[in-house]
Amino acid sequence: MQTITFIGNGNMGLSIAQGLKNNYKIEVVGRNLEKLDAFEKALGLKVEKHLLDNFDITEKTLLLCVKPANVIEVGAKFKGKARVVFSVLAGTSVAKLKENISSDAVVRTMPNLAASVGRSMTTMTGDIEFKEEAGEVLGSIGTTLWLDSEKELDIATGLAGSGPAYLALIAEALADGAVKQGLKRDYAMSVMRGLFGGFGELIQDIHPAILKDGVMSPGGTTAAGYGALEDGGVRSACMAAIEKAYEKAKQL
Repeated sequence: MQTITFIGNGNMGLSIAQGLKNNYKIEVVGRNLEKLDAFEKALGLKVEKHLLDNFDITEKTLLLCVKPANVIEVGAKFKGKARVVFSVLAGTSVAKLKENISSDAVVRTMPNLAASVGRSMTTMTGDIEFKEEAGEVLGSIGTTLWLDSEKELDIATGLAGSGPAYLALIAEALADGAVKQGLKRDYAMSVMRGLFGGFGELIQDIHPAILKDGVMSPGGTTAAGYGALEDGGVRSACMAAIEKAYEKAKQL
């Protein structure tokens, strides 16, 4: 069974490890033994735990889950040369990763929060010889898509990586709207969750414009509500959100 070495023990690393634990041997590297123990307990599986200082990465398959600002510091603590680095760090280029972590290859990946339930939309790019393996590893937590450039991955980060936060805002606002009109809070939350569950299935096969047109009858309730969303600039705000997230990814 292949070993995946997690560098970092935060929420994203744990979510990915949950998806991999049945098919890969897991080891985790961090600064604090208590946090490593907490990672192991949350994973529900015995794992090899190592402290970061002077950790030997020779021929290992690394899954890098630290904060982007810590790449230089973390890389300086390793010895040896890794087989490949799969990085989930937003805005951290392949060149910067190779500069700071000795490795034969690097693949940038961008999972999202749905990794915790095996439904991540993960985009990837980097050394093409690891395209298939990256798809197998990250495919354990959902759907993967290989992109042609780092620019495309940075744009996709603003869509799929940050997207759960945007959708959470919309979900909360829609439920609040129903409560404002008099629907009990628990009913509003149940209806909202059912809405998003069904919509997630529909959008897989139907273009958004066609889906919208199929719901919006002339002069009906949907048309009235949709007009309010357009008046509120929801469409342009969503487009601006992707732009701002992409700009931030480039700055990182």
